[in-house]
Amino acid sequence: MKTRGRREDFDGLLAAWLAALDTEELNKRFYRDMIGWFDRAVGTAKFPTNQKRTLSSEEHVIRLITRLLFVWFIKEKGLVDGDLFIEERVSALLKDYDPDQGDSYYRTVLQNLFFATLNTEMNQRGFSLGNNSTHRNFSFYRYRKEMSDPDRLLELFKKTPFINGGLFDCLDSFDGVQAGGFRIDCFTDNPNQRQDFSIPNRLFFDQEKDHEGLITIFDHYKFTVEENTPVEQEVALDPELLGKVFEHLLAVNTEETKESARKQTGSYYTPRPVVDYMVDEALVEALAGRVNPGGNDAGWWRERLLYLLDYNDAFDDANGLFTVGERQLLVKAISSLRVLDPAVDSGAFPMGILHKLTLALRRLDPNNEEWKSLQIDQATQRAKRAFGMASQEERERGLDDIRATFERYSDKDFGRKLFLIQNCIFGVDIQTVATQIAKLRFFITLAIEQEPDPNAPNFGIRPLPNLETKFVTAKTLLGLEWPPQLSLGHSEQIESLWVDINANREMYFHATNRKEKQDRQDDDKQLRGDLAAVLQQNGFSSGDAAKLAEWDPFDQNIAADWFSPEYTFGVEQGFDVVIGNPPYVSHDKIPPEVKDLLRGRYESHKPFADLYCYFLERATTLQKDGGVSALITSNSFLKAEYGALIRNFLCRNTALLQVLNMENSQVFDNVIVNVAITLARKTATPNKELCLVASAPLSSNDIYGFVSDNSFMVPQSHLDRTSWNLVQPG
Repeated sequence: MKTRGRREDFDGLLAAWLAALDTEELNKRFYRDMIGWFDRAVGTAKFPTNQKRTLSSEEHVIRLITRLLFVWFIKEKGLVDGDLFIEERVSALLKDYDPDQGDSYYRTVLQNLFFATLNTEMNQRGFSLGNNSTHRNFSFYRYRKEMSDPDRLLELFKKTPFINGGLFDCLDSFDGVQAGGFRIDCFTDNPNQRQDFSIPNRLFFDQEKDHEGLITIFDHYKFTVEENTPVEQEVALDPELLGKVFEHLLAVNTEETKESARKQTGSYYTPRPVVDYMVDEALVEALAGRVNPGGNDAGWWRERLLYLLDYNDAFDDANGLFTVGERQLLVKAISSLRVLDPAVDSGAFPMGILHKLTLALRRLDPNNEEWKSLQIDQATQRAKRAFGMASQEERERGLDDIRATFERYSDKDFGRKLFLIQNCIFGVDIQTVATQIAKLRFFITLAIEQEPDPNAPNFGIRPLPNLETKFVTAKTLLGLEWPPQLSLGHSEQIESLWVDINANREMYFHATNRKEKQDRQDDDKQLRGDLAAVLQQNGFSSGDAAKLAEWDPFDQNIAADWFSPEYTFGVEQGFDVVIGNPPYVSHDKIPPEVKDLLRGRYESHKPFADLYCYFLERATTLQKDGGVSALITSNSFLKAEYGALIRNFLCRNTALLQVLNMENSQVFDNVIVNVAITLARKTATPNKELCLVASAPLSSNDIYGFVSDNSFMVPQSHLDRTSWNLVQPG
């Protein structure tokens, strides 16, 4: 770690050393370094603009950072050769390397590492023949003519396994180098078709103060491969920091308005203690509803579930808290949970859910015996439904893969995390880069659970799953009718196609070679077209049918202008938990055309209602009966006139479990926003419930202390529809 300046006295030296070791200060320094580099990269690099799908320079740079950061974390596991990031060594492998004016490093080293190494099976790697039109998948090494020692460079690449997962998919269209195609990554042998794409070498290796290259910055810090918990803070940069950095990077200036993208998108990073509190409370309510539906001994169940999710608790397993039958019941309940973040940003809430459920499974089922059995049972049921989609060989291979996963990771977290991600956790965001960042964090958390084996195929690394159908880019607030209301005969035909679509996407999740992934994408396109045709033939809106057919979940460059949990994720009865931090967009920043769409869809619509009000209503409609929502929003709806409709909606449709009003608090970095946390359960009999409420300033993000010191219980029926003052009577 680089230090500048000099402190002569011992106290000064000690203070400087302690400051350097402080994790929070370290994170702030890294953030400042990253923001400075980001601004330089946006202003210096050149990116293609003459394409069908133009990305902003900011989006291009964020995609680059996500890819290189993932590489840096797996480099800590020994899965990437460090020589690739030492300028003196790698420059000797490139012809005419120029550290100041050249741009060959990104093209010749990083692009080949990203697209032709990390994204290509080890036995399929090789050089392109130089004609892009003959290669459909961009998986070949390129730029041999720019290498002075191609054999040595390929030797370095050979030390890296096939990773998969979609993060390193080349985002050019297959005809991207031909007329009518589009170019995002410009991974092409044709120099004429990458002339408007250039990332200078100095952006990676510059040593000059205040102008350091990205790799130079990374070299100053230690990266750990574990996400820190509130209990253990290692003095290193952990994957959680990525969320905070990226949510700040999403708040960049636009050329047209010079307004902060934070103001445009309403994105604010939710501090970890607040995330943990909301995750704990939502999961306790959801699990208690599953394992103790009658509410008997509710307090005892709540106390034990809170211990189960508490990092501070010292017990290694749950033997002392739960009977064998209760443990089995809880593991089954976790396996059937469906959790959605409707405004995922960088994935803080889904990641919090993953960590807490992993912790619970580790304590309830240390050897993964119950968890393994449940995953095999669920896969068997899916295989029966997918009988027409998958061959017997494919179905058996899927079951064998589950068994092999648990055989290798019998007492580890990899199998817990993998199948939680597959079955339980979903996210939506309006920004493509946000969903990519969320996927990045999930890729990292799976990658760090694996230990390399130099003597095993692919160095013992199980290729990562494909998360395109788990985190999608779409407009959460704009729904689409599904399933359509048609006659029974037609519904059976539609149901069959729908089952095939869901089965195909589940098989895509586990696809671990390029051919299988492409086959699944081709099948999805065919099935979507067939479904749209049947729908339109039987009276379904042609516009909505076209939307279903055109939405390609595997295209990382587009956003759907609608969202359907049933069609998008195959979640038919609603979610058990809807949790998140909706965007803070005031009514005057909502585009008029969006207001027109919201007017006819939401009971809580008011001309002066801020955007988050619609998320409060949408969260309720996305829940299953008995499901739980936990949202942190502005607190203005508690008393404002425009909040009357959403207050009334919540009182009529939910049991309000907690309403925590935090006035005059700096919950988010560098901004004062008065916020409220609303925890609610969807129910047809809301007025029978008691609600925990609190209203006071929040200090130091000590949400647990805030609740302990300021909360009290009130009957929900006492909440005035004209305003919620949340003041203790008397």
